[in-house]
Amino acid sequence: MQKISKVPLNSFVHHEQTGALWQLSDLFLNHIPFDHEQLIFCCIGTDRSTGDSLGPLTGSFLSSFHSFPFEVIGTLENPLHAINLSSTMDEINQKPITPYIVAIDACLGSERNVGHIVLQDGPLFPGKAVKKELPPIGDISIKGIVNVGGFMEMLVLQNTRLNVTYSMGNKIARALLLAWQRHLLKKKNEHHDNTNYHNSRQQIGYSNFS
Repeated sequence: MQKISKVPLNSFVHHEQTGALWQLSDLFLNHIPFDHEQLIFCCIGTDRSTGDSLGPLTGSFLSSFHSFPFEVIGTLENPLHAINLSSTMDEINQKPITPYIVAIDACLGSERNVGHIVLQDGPLFPGKAVKKELPPIGDISIKGIVNVGGFMEMLVLQNTRLNVTYSMGNKIARALLLAWQRHLLKKKNEHHDNTNYHNSRQQIGYSNFS
């Protein structure tokens, strides 16, 4: 069984910083239970707003990875948003195995934090920035700070550069895939008592993720 860190978590990585992909995969590998029997990635947002499209963009990227075996809810084609969030949560909660949910969503923040991808213990509160009352979602949450908050948040989200949300969603998805592949490699090496786990960048072809 994967050992998951239980320390209080509020870690962040800027999506453009050097080594961001590997650093994000470190966070995901250490805090997401990839061994869980019912691991679900809920990617929240809408394709009708450039800023709020981070979730469905990430979901679409994840769904395109044939080697990523987990259930992904929320894509550009089928968004998970305010209208269907409650009913979707009802369906998830009816599953025979209690799921572990990784919630992914865009958020607004201070100017100096725009571009950061934040991993936090506990749920997201979707719609909070635009004063919507929606149920919390997630056992752990991934938030991308896509723009500056504090004033006319709905307009800010709608006028966020698509390049920002696209780049962040792509980085989150690739880091999750990398974390999953590193998890598989770690299990394989532990099984064979292989001491070369620390060379995992070479073993999984990390250059393909740069």
